[in-house]
Amino acid sequence: MLDRRQSARDKVIYGGVAEIDDHGGSSECVVRNISETGAHLEFSNIVKLPKEKMSLTIARKGRSFLARVVWWRDSFVGIAFSSDRPYELPVSDLEERLRKSEKKKRQLQRRINELLGEG
Repeated sequence: MLDRRQSARDKVIYGGVAEIDDHGGSSECVVRNISETGAHLEFSNIVKLPKEKMSLTIARKGRSFLARVVWWRDSFVGIAFSSDRPYELPVSDLEERLRKSEKKKRQLQRRINELLGEG
């Protein structure tokens, strides 16, 4: 079988969300393989996707992609990412808050030890 892909794809199993219309409608999918230029998606049921433009978000990778549908068979879809660079999802401040919380915990533990006469 002729492989017309521009770059090799990595086999993965990532959860994804495909935005399927301009009104915020979305459908969950599984990303079966991915490369710099496209991906193979599997949906749990047959969905109607726009051919020209769709958005795919992979939370585990913290990335979203604009894409177009290249092929479609039952619940399997091949997409090509647009030539625009993929954009990052907003960075969560959870990591920074956790760091501050750990620092505060160490300070409180030192103070407790001082009050108990252990430090």
